[in-house]
Amino acid sequence: MAKNDLGIDLGTANFIVYQQGKGIVLNEPSVVAIERKTGKILAIGSEAKEMFGKTPEDKILAVKPMRDGVIADYTIIAEVLKYFMKKLNKGLFFKCNMVIGIPTKTTSVEQRAVYDAALKAGAKRVHIVLEPTAAAIGIGLDVMKPMGNMIVDIGGGTTDIAVISMGGIVVGDSIKLAGNALDDAIVKGVRRNFGLLIGDTTAEEIKIRIGKVHPDVEDLELEVKGRDAVTGLPRTEVINSTDVYKMIRPVVDNIISRIKLVLEKTPPELSADIVEHGIVLTGGGALL
Repeated sequence: MAKNDLGIDLGTANFIVYQQGKGIVLNEPSVVAIERKTGKILAIGSEAKEMFGKTPEDKILAVKPMRDGVIADYTIIAEVLKYFMKKLNKGLFFKCNMVIGIPTKTTSVEQRAVYDAALKAGAKRVHIVLEPTAAAIGIGLDVMKPMGNMIVDIGGGTTDIAVISMGGIVVGDSIKLAGNALDDAIVKGVRRNFGLLIGDTTAEEIKIRIGKVHPDVEDLELEVKGRDAVTGLPRTEVINSTDVYKMIRPVVDNIISRIKLVLEKTPPELSADIVEHGIVLTGGGALL
């Protein structure tokens, strides 16, 4: 990569921009605030996220242009890319090549939408790479070796599972179960078990601060504020890690089942490599 070239992760949860020689130069939530009447973009990233769930719906619409790992509105994505390059304040976007990561099961139509959005924003050249391959390269694995490396990338909208060898994905899968599904499970679980209504932002905070996927991990507690499901009045509940574990366990079990299916389809020689070297977890979900 040349010094002005960029790597872009158009995540369902976050937009991340990497610049050669500088590392990550932008990391913003994947949220856009739009004026409903005119369609004008009012805010992008952190500023827009602050509006999410708190804006008058008849005037301002806070949207997530990436859904389940793919572009829902590539016109908005093009504007997002322009905004971030303007924020960098160096005009790099109009002089650089771009590498954009996409989920394993992205269709050719979806890939074209990503490609066109980048060109519309002014990129010189655009290169599309599958996210598991990008993750493997990013953590320093030699993907060109005749050796099996298994990557599980748990993002916001999708979990990408891949066995990589000699520069390609030998076996792979992409499922729409990831960080957002965990948040949704927490929203439903808090309502079901505590009679408390919370939003996605609060659910994400619960996941990050006290979430766990193994019962033996230390139990933490968090005071959660929401609205009583019966009275509609503000109320506070104390929730612990075990509560969260029980809420998200079905989603985690489904992800594990899909990982097992990929392993079952993996050629024996590559399976032996995975047994020896293990599975690499990446993405925000790996932090649990």
